[in-house]
Amino acid sequence: MKVVVLGSGIIGTSSAWWLRQSGHEVTVIDRQPGAARETSFANGGQISVSYAEPWANPQAPLKLARWLLRGDAPLLFRLHADWHQWIWCLAFLRECLPGRLPRNIRALVNMASYSRSVLQAMRSELGIRYDHLEKGIINFYRDAAEFDASQKAADLMREFGVDRRILSTEELVALEPALAPQSHRIVGGDYTASDESGDVYQFTTALAEKAAAAGVEFRFSTQITRLLAEGGWVKAVEVIDEQGRYGKVHGDVFVAALGSFTPELVRPLGVPCMVYPAKGYSATYPVTDSSRAPTVSLTDSANKVVFSRLGDKLRVAGTAELSGYSR
Repeated sequence: MKVVVLGSGIIGTSSAWWLRQSGHEVTVIDRQPGAARETSFANGGQISVSYAEPWANPQAPLKLARWLLRGDAPLLFRLHADWHQWIWCLAFLRECLPGRLPRNIRALVNMASYSRSVLQAMRSELGIRYDHLEKGIINFYRDAAEFDASQKAADLMREFGVDRRILSTEELVALEPALAPQSHRIVGGDYTASDESGDVYQFTTALAEKAAAAGVEFRFSTQITRLLAEGGWVKAVEVIDEQGRYGKVHGDVFVAALGSFTPELVRPLGVPCMVYPAKGYSATYPVTDSSRAPTVSLTDSANKVVFSRLGDKLRVAGTAELSGYSR
């Protein structure tokens, strides 16, 4: 089959790689001049199976209500007169019901565990370097009540086969000495040794190069305008190339891997896609003193900020802003 993959982030590029390995003719289309230039460019870099807990949980509505009044909240809600946002919010609240939590966690853990095992196999087979570290993830807490509540979540994760261990402040510092200067503000934490960290941009761009060498065609700097359907089946995607010329790319199957832009593409076809953009923020700093920078990936639970060591750099990422598609 001829498969057209829309988007060249980690999902689109990985899909293209595996489809080509299965013998299909694959074309990838992306509006950026290269792979992984948007959502997959500079995120927190954690492979965090042990924290595959959904944002939608029974505690979330009360937290959100408190955060609405804070300008520096971990989750910022900018309400708009946008019915897509409101429908998404209602779906989110439905998933906060206590009865839906175990099922959702089980699904996320299974998917995340499988994803991590595939990543490890690809890393071994392809020899891709992406500043990855296999030193686990520490989640530390500043509030005693939150720390106590986290132990229930850790117990639940262990029921699903994830070894998430509760540690004292002293044990955390022994594991990651970079926490020592802030130890007086930390009441405890948990740690999962099987989790990892790494630079998703490096991984995706390296995989794109290998996919291209294997015969995948990448069409960068190409804007996707709409899907063209006939008889209830998508036949082509309309595009604008880097010279501003309209064209069509035909295919037998189309993979929509455009992140939060996927709903806008498939909605005219009557295809539901309950995805809404969460705008993230990150900063990457050069490490000037390696003895004081962490090597174990860290999560500051109170502020929902993650810290990941990427070679001679430190990535800090946090905040999810639900504010629509504005830049």
